[in-house]
Amino acid sequence: MKGILPKVSVIVPVYNVEKYLAKCLDSLIDQTYQNIEILIINDGSTDNSAQIIATYSVQYPDRIKSFVKENGGLSDARNFGIDRATGDYIGFVDSDDYVTAAMFEEMVNLAEKHNAKMVICNIQKVDQNGKVVQKLTQIPNMPEKIDLDENFSVFSDLSYFACNKLFGKDLFKEKRFKKAAHFEDIQLIPQLLLECESIAQTQNFHYHYLERTDSITKTHTERGLDILKAVEEVEAFFKTSRYAGRQQELKNFQIFEGVYSYLAYLAFVKNEETFMSMSQQLQRFMKDREIKLKDILKYSRFDKNYLLSLPLKKKMFYLLFFAGQKKLIRKLI
Repeated sequence: MKGILPKVSVIVPVYNVEKYLAKCLDSLIDQTYQNIEILIINDGSTDNSAQIIATYSVQYPDRIKSFVKENGGLSDARNFGIDRATGDYIGFVDSDDYVTAAMFEEMVNLAEKHNAKMVICNIQKVDQNGKVVQKLTQIPNMPEKIDLDENFSVFSDLSYFACNKLFGKDLFKEKRFKKAAHFEDIQLIPQLLLECESIAQTQNFHYHYLERTDSITKTHTERGLDILKAVEEVEAFFKTSRYAGRQQELKNFQIFEGVYSYLAYLAFVKNEETFMSMSQQLQRFMKDREIKLKDILKYSRFDKNYLLSLPLKKKMFYLLFFAGQKKLIRKLI
């Protein structure tokens, strides 16, 4: 009906985040965009999260829909929310993060203005005092509306977080996050992008990503192999997409996610046997795709040489790895 605003479904998976949950939910309740439903998925929390959710559900019954399920992980909780979302658009907010009040109003307006199935905003990392520690500009030097046929380099340049994007619900008609897999965003979000003809973006830093001091994400194991598996799934879908002929961009995606992102994870693997085994898997990945050292060294992201743009310590790690000095790397990390 004319005049009715599109509805936005924001999915918030919750697992043992009692310290951070209220701030997250307050940022969603305070949205300037009114036609919004907040789907809180309690994924088997064992702390005080359930009580916090109950309080907000009673206080805001017209905005909040709460659900409880057995613990199944982030992907499972997100999929649970997607299956129950009634909005025209879907967004994802992690329960230890928070967003600006204008986030969904601006992103819906951009989606409607440009008929875009995906809208992207910038991210800033904050510490537990709210201090900004890093600003992550997502798509610099490009217009508000990005035609993918003309700017398909975006496919290999983009950071594939789910949380700083607004999606047309139709993109999930046949797609879901892969259950029990790590790096589920790398597996799914590129496939959703490949379903788009254009996307839209704002340069505003609407999403606040909390760098937690109690996070266990630095405990890196062989689960990092899921990065390579995620790239493989994207490759398979790429072959069936309208962009199947854009092989250079596919190779750049393989280099950025399958080599650089994988190595960034590998740098924190402390077990030497696991490190060596995962290194061999990467070498196999590169050989199968005919990714040469020169391809990696000359790879550019947003028209800048990626390796040269990195901090010195990270640059040294990559160069030593490419030079085959894995034993020396082990001494450094």
